[in-house]
Amino acid sequence: LEGVADLINAETEEQRKLAVRQMDGELYAKYSRWRDAIVGARARIEAVIDFSEEENIEDGVYAQVRRDVDVLRLEVAGHLDDRRRGEIMRSGVALSIVGPPNSGKSTMLNKLAMRQVAIVSPIAGTTRDIVETTLDIGGYPVVVRDSAGLRKGSDDVIEIEGIRRAVQSAEDADVRIFMLDAAQALESTSLEKMLDDADWQRLLQLPHTFVVLNKSDTLNSAMTRQAVDQWVASQKELNVPVVLVSCATMNGWDALMEQVAEDIRKTWGRSAGSSMPLTKARHREHLKRCLHHLDTFDRIGDEDLVVLAAEELRAASDALGKITGNVGIEDILDALFSEFCIGK
Repeated sequence: LEGVADLINAETEEQRKLAVRQMDGELYAKYSRWRDAIVGARARIEAVIDFSEEENIEDGVYAQVRRDVDVLRLEVAGHLDDRRRGEIMRSGVALSIVGPPNSGKSTMLNKLAMRQVAIVSPIAGTTRDIVETTLDIGGYPVVVRDSAGLRKGSDDVIEIEGIRRAVQSAEDADVRIFMLDAAQALESTSLEKMLDDADWQRLLQLPHTFVVLNKSDTLNSAMTRQAVDQWVASQKELNVPVVLVSCATMNGWDALMEQVAEDIRKTWGRSAGSSMPLTKARHREHLKRCLHHLDTFDRIGDEDLVVLAAEELRAASDALGKITGNVGIEDILDALFSEFCIGK
């Protein structure tokens, strides 16, 4: 049902593909297999606890269970270590447009949305709060956010709060476009001088950040692509892609969109043959709880504490059962009597 709901709400091709895979039961099958393995491991431990002296329970059962659980534990941990790829594809990649006033941030948002989302004005400080819209970039859902222009010296408490939110939005984003006026940037000898704030400078060091030199249409003939390349080379602290564009003429626009889409695809897109990623925060929380109990089980090495070990496996299987909808003692009894000839 969750897959059906996601398919109904899908707005991009990648979201539809992810929803169809969930509808096909790919994640359900994986989590059910893990739960069955944990239930089986717990059943073997319960046999050691309750019947080892009365029935013919082979030595080494506990050691084998520990080896089997360790393999499963690593598999669950690997599944969780996915950079939230599925959740981001489901809810949208957060892209923050940030930079000084009048660098073209609001114009870029409007061009991306192909409608008037943000007010465009030559007056510095027009945008105060976060303005966002959801778009399809290269088949991927992207939540694009415009924000207040970064500048010093304002005594307007509302604008100061807007600037603080702009920096926070950029820090929290998955991808950042740092907008600069091309002419002003090329005339500046250092970005550190142009961006006179440590927090602003730090944004340029974050991964998945693009520096966009906007208003290329205003450059004179002497400021060629070669001049831009020389400027980039002179910025020793700059280690992110730099793209020259004009939001007015759309020059360089396709190149920027291709680079952004490629970065999203490489980081969060589905590789050919890759396993189905997590798509819901609820599933992630239950899996984290499952992994916590498997880790605790792994730390219980003493066979004399086998009762505690069995309890950790019970909690781990229950956590998975809250995803698959299967929680009950009957599974343990079935596994116990199917593997051991107890009472016969």
